[in-house]
Amino acid sequence: MIILVRILVKLVALALTLWLVASAALLVSMQLPPEQFAAIVAKAPGRVVQSVLPFRPLWTWSRRGALQVGDQAPDFDLERHDRSGRVRLTSFMGKKPVVLVFGSYT
Repeated sequence: MIILVRILVKLVALALTLWLVASAALLVSMQLPPEQFAAIVAKAPGRVVQSVLPFRPLWTWSRRGALQVGDQAPDFDLERHDRSGRVRLTSFMGKKPVVLVFGSYT
């Protein structure tokens, strides 16, 4: 019986170690640029990553950013949706209110 308990303890310790290593690897990969992270996650089994590992808390922590309420938004320069030119956020500064909506429509 004692041998079974020792084996069980070792198996639990091994499973916990694997979970911690996989979670740490996931967190490190989340710090990469989005294109690199997407390439890594595309190769991983989705159900395992999102159900066994703490995907949501790690994602929230790694993508939290440093902006606080009331901070000035970082400037950006993007091509217009109709490709007729470019838009720069600072071009609107002091002229009129601007509302930025970032969404994912999949």
